[in-house]
Amino acid sequence: MRATFPILICAILLSVLTSSLDAQFHLFGPRKPKPTPQPVRKASEFISRQAPTKVNQSLLKQATPDNTRIVVSIPKQRAYLMIGDQVVADGPISSGRRGHESPTGHLQVLEKDPNHHSNLYGDFVDGSGRTVRGGVSARIDSAPSGTHFAGAPMRWFLRLTEEGVGMHVGILPG
Repeated sequence: MRATFPILICAILLSVLTSSLDAQFHLFGPRKPKPTPQPVRKASEFISRQAPTKVNQSLLKQATPDNTRIVVSIPKQRAYLMIGDQVVADGPISSGRRGHESPTGHLQVLEKDPNHHSNLYGDFVDGSGRTVRGGVSARIDSAPSGTHFAGAPMRWFLRLTEEGVGMHVGILPG
């Protein structure tokens, strides 16, 4: 039993050493070719440019808060201002991302704010109003010393849920 133990240890060491030597120096067999990495695609290749907003001016003159509704198509990434079955305006949207999907169904406008500012996304600005760090998340990023959070503008904001989901004009980071 005692004589087999050193032999077993030597066999294990020899096995480990030769396999690591083979991996480093390719002593036992042909060298495997390295896989060729795929070229990195630009982000712009994943984004298709959407058609601009189209407005039917004659229908727009007939639009009132009482006879209009907004229909959003998440698959098409478009929003439609409707009077009955007629499209008054048709424009591009950006809906929620994975993990933060846009709610679906029939939603009522709970609040209208023409000059709303985000309480989540914006910039850290100094006392003079200069941006020190832009495109930040108030939930994730820490304010540098001497700065405060200034929410990103969300013009013509329509609140759709009590949790803060809404729609607005313009781009919002995050």
